[in-house]
Formats: sequence, structure tokens, C-alpha cells
Amino acid sequence: MAFLVDPAVSKPLAIVWHSRTGASEAIAKAAAEGAGDTALLVSAGECSPELLLSAGAYLFVCPENLGALSGTMKEMFDLCYYPLLGQIEGRAYATAIAAGSAGQGAEAQIDRIVTGWRLRRVAPSLIVNLDAQTAEAIAMPKLLTQAALAPCINLGKALAEGITLGIF
Repeated sequence: MAFLVDPAVSKPLAIVWHSRTGASEAIAKAAAEGAGDTALLVSAGECSPELLLSAGAYLFVCPENLGALSGTMKEMFDLCYYPLLGQIEGRAYATAIAAGSAGQGAEAQIDRIVTGWRLRRVAPSLIVNLDAQTAEAIAMPKLLTQAALAPCINLGKALAEGITLGIF
């Protein structure tokens, strides 16, 4: 199924996020701040194939839960994957992961999924390690420091600049 998209309402960078404790949401909002007007910030639960088709690049932001993507982010990929197959090849993407310790499991899962879409990674994965090691620390709401958010803002700026310059 092909989707028709109105280019007048398209945004070059879709920042798709999911968060349970606030960390990934803060990361996504910081990246959107860095990207400025070129970004559309959308929660994974509200994302659609049409929205992804209207974007020229993507930043996927989520927590790593039990070494994998959060269920809501995985559900977004499940719902959007086949409708977009063959329609978004070559578009740029990056990832930002909120992790208690590692983050590479969620990163690898996203990389495997978007391989089928033939997306092109344009920035190393940003993993914000929150060092949450106990059940209480993992579940509690997260407030990120400016030092933790600065790389997120820079990633948004870099993606926006790459889009503006036509690099991706």
C-alpha cells in the first residue's frame, strides 16, 4: 500500500520516542530542541506509517528494558514495518537509548529492524547510561542533568544540519 503525503506538512526529521520513567522523553525533547523547526516530536504510540513516510530522516529514542526495546517502541515498528517496506530506502536514521547499564541490546534490535527498510545510520548510537541497578532505581522517575542532555541536543543539531546541507 502506498501512502500519499502532503509535502507542505512534512517535517524532515521525525523523532519517535517512548518513555516510562521520563528519561527517553527528556532525551527526545532535548534532541528536538537541538533540531529546531526541522523536527517533529512524536510518541511511539501515536506514530503511523503516514507520519514516517512524511519524514526524510528519523531519530528513534527509547529505553532499554531487559536488554531489548520497550514494548511500545517495538509495537510502533510492528505496525509501521510492512506498510513502509520498499518506500523509505536510503533515509537517514540515528538512535538514542536510555539505559540502566548497557543499551546495546535495544540499539542492535533497532538496527536489525531498520535493515529491512534499508535505512542508513548517519550517527553513532547515543546511549545515556543512567546506572539504575536496583528495582527501585529502575522504576523511579528520571531527571537528567544538563550534562546528560547536552549530547542529545548536539545529536539533534547534527541531524538537522545534515538534512539542511543535503548530506542525508
